[in-house]
Amino acid sequence: MKQPRLTLAIATALIAGASSTAFAIDLYVDTRTQQIYAEPGSHRELMGSFERKEDQAADTLSPSDTQAIKEDLEAKTLQLNAMKEHMDEAEKVKVKMDEKGLQVESADKKFKFKLGGRIQADSSFHSGDVMSKGGIPVEANDGTELRRGRIRFEGVFGTDWLARLEADFANDRTAVKDAFIQYTGLSKYANITVGQQKQNFSRELQESSNDMMFTERSLMNILVAPVADRAIGLNFTHNDEKWMGEIGVFGDSITPPTTSGSVDANGIAKPGRVAMDEGWGISSRFTYNPIIEKTKVIHLGVAGNYRKTDDNGEVAKSAPLKNSYKTTNMSDLSLIDSGISNVTDITMLGLEAGGIYGPWSTGFEYTKSWINCNENCNDIDKTDKIQDGVNLDAWYGEVAYTLTGESRGYKNGNFGYLKPAKPFSLKNGGWGAWELAARYSEADLNDGEFKGGGLSNVTVALNWYINNNFRLMANYTRMLDIRNSPLSTLDGAERISGDNTDLDTFMLRAAMFF
Repeated sequence: MKQPRLTLAIATALIAGASSTAFAIDLYVDTRTQQIYAEPGSHRELMGSFERKEDQAADTLSPSDTQAIKEDLEAKTLQLNAMKEHMDEAEKVKVKMDEKGLQVESADKKFKFKLGGRIQADSSFHSGDVMSKGGIPVEANDGTELRRGRIRFEGVFGTDWLARLEADFANDRTAVKDAFIQYTGLSKYANITVGQQKQNFSRELQESSNDMMFTERSLMNILVAPVADRAIGLNFTHNDEKWMGEIGVFGDSITPPTTSGSVDANGIAKPGRVAMDEGWGISSRFTYNPIIEKTKVIHLGVAGNYRKTDDNGEVAKSAPLKNSYKTTNMSDLSLIDSGISNVTDITMLGLEAGGIYGPWSTGFEYTKSWINCNENCNDIDKTDKIQDGVNLDAWYGEVAYTLTGESRGYKNGNFGYLKPAKPFSLKNGGWGAWELAARYSEADLNDGEFKGGGLSNVTVALNWYINNNFRLMANYTRMLDIRNSPLSTLDGAERISGDNTDLDTFMLRAAMFF
């Protein structure tokens, strides 16, 4: 505030119009422009009431009147200075709450903080799930569960530094998902991320569960998740107008590596017990968009992953390589459940294709996995020695149509949330967005003497996107084929296969995120 100018303005308003007949006048100051007004208005603060004396020259004011005006001006000036300081302090931090969560930002935009999260509540029901394993009847669990319950803290420090911590509290336990620091000061070339993060493989795995069209990922995830899910690493990402490239070096997940040998009854290490060095891996993903418009997208991608196991032949989270599939997250019915010990390294190749055309969207992915072992691979359940290498593959294809006409979002090589043009509102007449989707997926874990099993299924989904934060999902999955499963029919006469599968899964989900 320029105090001399303000003082002169007030003095002019009081003295220049002095007269002998006195009446009161209220004066207001604009807190932004610091101009004086005689009427209230937006951003105007009342300074006080002043008297005007008619037909009296300024030089005829008595000393007491002059002193009173001077003191009053000083008091008003102090009030305005205090008001300005208060406004300056308030402008240092901007707080807002919208569909993106709670956000706090400094006036210079160099420091930001965001609080977000997600809740996904599921209900599932099975039909044809009464089977037998080793002569003992088994069946899938029906009921409800909190599939995901996460909270995310994310902040920007000094413009170029971003930090994120995300934890999941579902299943009555706490698990750290993302925990990384990212440097964006060289974004023209690459963003650099250090910490626990997703590895660079598979569009389906990269996409958030907030954005997926189905309640669970496809059967291809049987191969991908045990090897290429989250891990601690150093990653470089470059995003251009039509292409995106990522490459990173990763260790294992946050779970520390185990030790070899054993302990006695008192927990004291027996001879030969040594610490295990964790495994490491290199992963990269490249996507290209020959067409990328708001309602038209062509997506092409390729990804590669090489992982060296730890000293104990384990892949991640200090566990042997395990490929299994449960009918739902809460179910204890595993249709296939196999693994390989003595693994030395794993190489994976992934191919991606997809597109958006108005209300239509489609996607396809294929993954091939080459697994090498030390001398001979062992089936961890049967302890049978098999060949020194195993080749496995899996794939899926999906298509979706938005009944209400909206197009799916797309950014940085991944499909995004379907935002309704007219969010649901009984007051305003909107009905949100409605989407139909279908997916076929298959996984083949059989190779020569190794019989890890095989699966194929089809899933149909109906999704209601209420607004940008809430949606309801209904999924129906039909198991088409199960090969080399540890399960059999209830009477044990034959193994579950082909037409004998007869297994249906129904799932409902209420989801929100911010």
